[in-house]
Amino acid sequence: MLSGLQDILDNSSNIVFFGGAGVSTESGIPDFRSIDGLYNQEYKYPPETIISHSFFENNTEEFYQFYKNKMIFLDAKPNMAHKKLAELEHAGKLKAVITQNIDGLHQQAGSRNVLELHGSVHRNHCMNCGKFYDVNVIVNSGGVPKCECGGIIKPDVVLYEEMLNEEILDKSVEYIKNADVLIIGGTSLAVYPAAGLVNYYTGSKLILINKSAISANKIANMVINASIGSVFEKLKTN
Repeated sequence: MLSGLQDILDNSSNIVFFGGAGVSTESGIPDFRSIDGLYNQEYKYPPETIISHSFFENNTEEFYQFYKNKMIFLDAKPNMAHKKLAELEHAGKLKAVITQNIDGLHQQAGSRNVLELHGSVHRNHCMNCGKFYDVNVIVNSGGVPKCECGGIIKPDVVLYEEMLNEEILDKSVEYIKNADVLIIGGTSLAVYPAAGLVNYYTGSKLILINKSAISANKIANMVINASIGSVFEKLKTN
């Protein structure tokens, strides 16, 4: 199986990678939907409620307690999947990384063209004046982080009830439409509209790498049920 994947990579120069939480779990960042994920832990409110726009508006301090404790992992380091994807891009083979993750690990590994569907913890702006703040301001704030102008600082992270960035969505569609090879890794493809992007791929080299089987298995041309880091660790990227 891996030799077949290696052959595809060796003979391709228009690869797009679409990834989810499973890409970062091997860096120590918990996902949402696995048995140990955030959705299966006990909180005063369900995580889906806490990370919604309306909860942010109405319970801002509680939102930030959860957000700072459960969604920011500044000690996490890129794993082999992040590193090999960056190498594929530098070799001129990978055209874009499309990610549902908000941790910035792809960029930390050296990837340059990263389309962040759900935003990033590393970008934060004052809701009043628009001033930019990095993630350390959020982490080190007591209670609700405030701008020097007095406005609340909000993470550039797409919350439930919020729309995805149209420009990033459109760019993602274009990359997937034009890709020779689409690799999907570490995602259950359960969150829409992001999951629907796969439908724009019309090629014949749809590769699915995931620890467990998902509904998209039936449309994939190659399925590898393994951790994404262990797969990429064995691949040559140039």
